[in-house]
Amino acid sequence: MMKTQLKALIIDDEEPARVLIRSYLDSFPDIQIVGECANGYEGLKAIQSEKPDLVFLDIQMPKISGFEMLELLDEYPQVIFSTAFDEYAIKAFEFNAVDYLLKPYSRERFSQSVNKAIDRINQKAGTAPGLSKIAGGTLPDGMYLDRIVVKTGQKIKVIAIDQVEYIEAEDDYVMVYTGEGRYLKQMTMGYLEEHLDPAEFLRIHRSHIVKITQIVQLEPYDKETKVLVMKSGKKIHTSKAGMKRLREVLGF
Repeated sequence: MMKTQLKALIIDDEEPARVLIRSYLDSFPDIQIVGECANGYEGLKAIQSEKPDLVFLDIQMPKISGFEMLELLDEYPQVIFSTAFDEYAIKAFEFNAVDYLLKPYSRERFSQSVNKAIDRINQKAGTAPGLSKIAGGTLPDGMYLDRIVVKTGQKIKVIAIDQVEYIEAEDDYVMVYTGEGRYLKQMTMGYLEEHLDPAEFLRIHRSHIVKITQIVQLEPYDKETKVLVMKSGKKIHTSKAGMKRLREVLGF
């Protein structure tokens, strides 16, 4: 039996889409809409304050995407993705979202998704376990990052990729270094190596990825490796394999 008044949150930058979801939810009197948000910033705050059981989430939104918003959460509700674009469908299911609604969708298709969410909640499945993997990276294969979204205290910062000087591994996190400071992000080095443009970034050590244009000097270290001097003055040691890749890129 469904618990009384499940809480639902709608996050979509298009008002007609929010109106449609709200009207379709009229068929579910035991679901209470606790908020509507037009972007990921508002959505993040609403999830943290309202703690909804279920979120209807658009992916392509201004400021930060639905995926980027989820990356910043510590706890995850059940999520039904709702979007006009299908290139993220595989990622959505990899993260074990309840469902993926491709706009435009019918009331019947919507009801199927909501009933799946209710079943999960009734089975005390808790939050979607796969969503915890979302911090590992959400970009579809073959696409390169143009920004990294981080949380600093209660604030959200969007770091443009061209602002990044280098990235350093920190256990299950990475530290992103820019001219303005450093920012901790739960993401893997492997994901970054795959999704940073290889014409701009190079992994020169298992614990370091550098922006090639930020290298100002190479200092000798031993026969097979060198120390990179970055524009900031930071010195980073290369591995043997990293040095080989650097030679190939710089042509020396």
